[in-house]
Amino acid sequence: MFVVTADQVASRRDADRTGALIAELADRYGDQLVFPPDQTAGDEIQLVTESAHTALGILLDATRSRRWSVGVGVGDIRTPLPDAARKASGSAFIAAREAVGSAKRADGRFALRSGSDAAAVRAAEAESLLRLLVLLRERRTDHGWEVVDLMRAGHRQKDVAALLDVSAAAVSARLKAAMWRAEEDARPALEHLLEQLDHESATSATA
Repeated sequence: MFVVTADQVASRRDADRTGALIAELADRYGDQLVFPPDQTAGDEIQLVTESAHTALGILLDATRSRRWSVGVGVGDIRTPLPDAARKASGSAFIAAREAVGSAKRADGRFALRSGSDAAAVRAAEAESLLRLLVLLRERRTDHGWEVVDLMRAGHRQKDVAALLDVSAAAVSARLKAAMWRAEEDARPALEHLLEQLDHESATSATA
């Protein structure tokens, strides 16, 4: 199980952005979550999912604006399940709490922890590679994001060129500068690594 905790950066000097992020993530991932996205304490939100694909998507969406410290915890959740994330407990929540604390001091404002000591090595491997992707995306320009978002929405490069009224060569150049293909190639491998981590964490918890 994956618990993603996001804490707003410099919230005392900024507007409260929790409602907007909750609405965005609920719209995008609502049917893939164990509970609805929850505002757990002040400017902090928490999401719980069984899916590595969803956990990765939430992580990347939440870190994109650089306004959030994001911690991912992997482990178990105590049953029976309550009706809200803030009422739930288990090793995944403990790991997420540790992770978001570490994220505040980490490059990319991201950290990952496992609720199982036996899976600590796998967690460290996953954290390192995920951080590289987060930092890669931080270098992306607004023009880069424009073409990447259209490609992820399912448009072909020639359609993106027409929509933006630029040449196909310009779209290709922006995608290359944005390292779009590198991210797309990395995502399945990172999802697989998260799935392995989840399996190791669950196996050690029942051993």
